[in-house]
This record gives sequence, structure tokens and C-alpha cells, in this order.
Amino acid sequence: MLEEAEQVRVQALSRLDSGEQDRLGQFFTPHLAAELVAAMPRLPHGDGVIRVLDPGAGSGMLMAAVINRVITEQPGRPLHVTAVEVDESLLPALAETAGLCQTYAAERGTEVSVDIRREDLLDSVAGVFPQDDLLGSYDLVIMNPPYAKMSVTSPYRKALSFSGVDCPNLYAAFVVIGLRHLSDMGQLVAITPRSFANGPYFEQFRKFLLATLTLDRVHTFESRSTVFSDTGVLQENIIFSGTKHGEADSVRFTVSRGHTDEASEHIVGYDQVVRPDDPHKFLWITADRDDQSAARLMSTMSCGLPDLGLKVSTGRVVDFRAKGNLRAVPAEGNLPLIYPVNLRGGVIEWPQVTKKAQGYAIVNDEDRKLLMPSGYYVVIKRFSAKEERRRIVAAVWDPVYNGDIDVAFENHLNVIHDAGRGLGRAVAIGLSIWLNSSVVDRYFRTFSGHTQVNATDLRALRYPPLDILHELGSRGQTRLDAQDELDKWVEKIVLPEVAA
Repeated sequence: MLEEAEQVRVQALSRLDSGEQDRLGQFFTPHLAAELVAAMPRLPHGDGVIRVLDPGAGSGMLMAAVINRVITEQPGRPLHVTAVEVDESLLPALAETAGLCQTYAAERGTEVSVDIRREDLLDSVAGVFPQDDLLGSYDLVIMNPPYAKMSVTSPYRKALSFSGVDCPNLYAAFVVIGLRHLSDMGQLVAITPRSFANGPYFEQFRKFLLATLTLDRVHTFESRSTVFSDTGVLQENIIFSGTKHGEADSVRFTVSRGHTDEASEHIVGYDQVVRPDDPHKFLWITADRDDQSAARLMSTMSCGLPDLGLKVSTGRVVDFRAKGNLRAVPAEGNLPLIYPVNLRGGVIEWPQVTKKAQGYAIVNDEDRKLLMPSGYYVVIKRFSAKEERRRIVAAVWDPVYNGDIDVAFENHLNVIHDAGRGLGRAVAIGLSIWLNSSVVDRYFRTFSGHTQVNATDLRALRYPPLDILHELGSRGQTRLDAQDELDKWVEKIVLPEVAA
């Protein structure tokens, strides 16, 4: 039955209009991924009807996988599935899959009813005239929600915000709606991008999610291209399942390279995944034992940036707002303007031959507010390229190397400073070495699933104390060693201090 449902999915996918697919954020769940998703939640006990909601059902692959699992594990247990889909062109495929499921179930003595709804789920429950009773309450909500940004002017986003949850992406909105239609102690399972796990944009969503759903299991993939291999999507995805208003005890983590590879697993205490003292409610996802080791190491670090007396801010120059100040090349009277392209091997090389402006001209006194005074700064890219080895790419602005003058940092950079002033040279170099180390990279990946590095993320990291940073940076050179050599310095100087 699942093989036949997969054929329906592939045919439906081939008929989709690519523009409409992008608009609706449609990424159909392949057969093997659907089986993995369907295997994650606990099935309800008893012999009554299992009520299942599949919002954004597509061609019905997830529905088929759930029905197949129930028939296998609880033969004869009746099911009712509500399958909601907004794209009218997919309804024939969805109906075909439903028919396959019902025939297969009937042959095995299981009663399956499927209610196919052609409607915009957001319109139904978050539109101008919400009808929250349309869907009812369910024992299981299983979803591969659409992935597309929701603008701040979206009426759906505004409606959800009025109810206390801001959802920057469609997938977050679908999860919120799914939770509202999940019965107490019911199970929700969703395959989504990992991007909601950290950062300020999804903070309201995380707080709602974690106040409503107790996580039971999280599955990650080693390869970005695994999940939607026939759609070209390279998004880093996770599958998470949980219980509505369940008991927070522990979380089971599993990781595999592909859908059929044997998964490694470990169990982590709930307070290590959702830390009680974290006001931002990051999710700390330790996919394997190396991640756990990095997390344990970081837990021994005594300092956050405030403990070091340091701050981090985004660069002050937003180039499209400062066009009158930008100069293609430095000239007399212009000050350095630093972009991500200037970060090379742990140092900031300025000027560069690039399409980005390299000079910042003072036109009036207000322009000086966007400058940082001469000094040493640690500068971190806010967006790293997917092909870069590390998520955090840091470098030192060296006033001796670049000239003892004020400097302007563009908004795609984070800047670590001392209350708006420069750092000590050795501390700046030590911070750069620490941030560029493999242990910090691995730790950062436990709570960040995307290539953006926010100032909030840098505040969430842990750091060695100032004296250790000073020792780490006292070798004198600002340019980084090769990665292995850099990691040896961290191991030699920082780890013995931790062990002590």
C-alpha cells in the first residue's frame, strides 16, 4: 500500500506548478521519511477510534504511513483521519491515496474513515472570521507543514499574534494550530526546519510550543539532502514528537544519515534540552555523544559575555540607508567600512577588491554615531555560507595592522566590544581563537540549525574567564592557525583549566 501511495505522490509532485509550489511552501513527504515520521509518536491505548489530523495533507503520504502503522501494531483498531489540503489540484491524488488506504485496511479487518477538507487551514482558524470548531479535537496530529515565510503584514500572522503567538513561518503557524486541536495527552509529530530552535524570531513560538507540548523524541539527519531528496531542498530538518501537557522527564534523541540507516540514540534529561534558566527557551539538540561531550564541556565554563564585562552588537551601518556615505574605494578623509567579505583567516583584511564599498565618508556629525572608536574588536559574520566548515566565523580588527583610526562595521556583522570601546589585544585574539574552535562550533550546532549567527546566540555561548582568554591570545598573532593547530591551543590552554 505504501509503495502505491508513493507512486501517487511522485505523480502529483510532477504535475505541480513550481511557482505555486513555492508560494504555498509545498514539499511532499517521501515514502521512507513518512514511515519514519509515523513511527515516532506513541499510539493511544484502548480500543476506541483513533482520531488523526493531517493538516497540509498533500497527496496523503503521511496519512498512509500512519494508517499502515496502526494496522500493523493495533490490528482491528478503527481510525478516523481528517486530511486538510488547500491546493485543489491535489485533491484527486489525496482521494486516490485515501481509497488505497481504506481498501488495504478493509482487507485486514480495520475500519478507516477519511474526511478530506479542501480549505485554507489558516483561514479556518486564524482568519478574519475564525471557525475554531471546524476540526475538533484529535488523539494524534501528524504533519509535514508548508515552509514559507509569513510577512509581518500577513493577516494570518497578525491574527495569531493577537492570540499571543508570533509565527514568522507557515510551518510554525501550522504547529500552533495543530496543538490547539490536539487533545490533552495527545501526540503531535512534525517534520520541520530546525530554524525555530534558537534566535529571536521564533522566541514567542518556542515559548508557546514548550508551554503546550512536552517533547518526547527528536530525530536529526546527518545529511541536509536526506529528507526531501527529490525536491532539491537542502534545509536542515528535524522530526520532533511530544505530548500535549505531558510530564517533562527526558528526551530521546536519534540520528541517522538516511531514512533507512540504523539510527544511533541517546536519552537526555529534559532540563538539558529546555534549560529552566534560559529566558529565550532555546532547544539544545545533542544529536550524538560528541555533542553531549561539547555540551558538558560548555557547562563547566563559568562566563557569559556579561560576566566578562563585554557586549555584542550588530554592525551599525545599514548600507542601503547610508548610500550617501559609501565610497567604492578608500580615499583621504574616508574611514574603513567592513563587510563580511573582509574577514579572512581570523583577521580583517581591508581594503579588499570587492563590489562592496570599502570607504565610509563623514557627511555630517550624525554619521559619526555609526562609527566605533579605534581599538581591537572581535567581528563575527551574521550569516555563514553553507559550504563553510564552521558556523561561527570570527576575526579580529587590528588597529595597528589597519591604521589607528575609527571604523564602521556593516550590519551583516556582529561586533564584540567593551561598552562601545575596543578590547585588550590578547583578549580579542583569545576570543577569536575560542569562537573559531571546533568545540564551540559543535556546541553552537546543538542549538542552531541554520547559518545565521545572532547576537542572542553569542550571548548564549559560554566563554573561558578573562585570564584564560588572555593566555590563549598571548601568542601575539591575529591570523588564525590551521584548524587542527588552533584546536590544539584550545585543548592545551582551556581544557586543563576546566579539568582543574
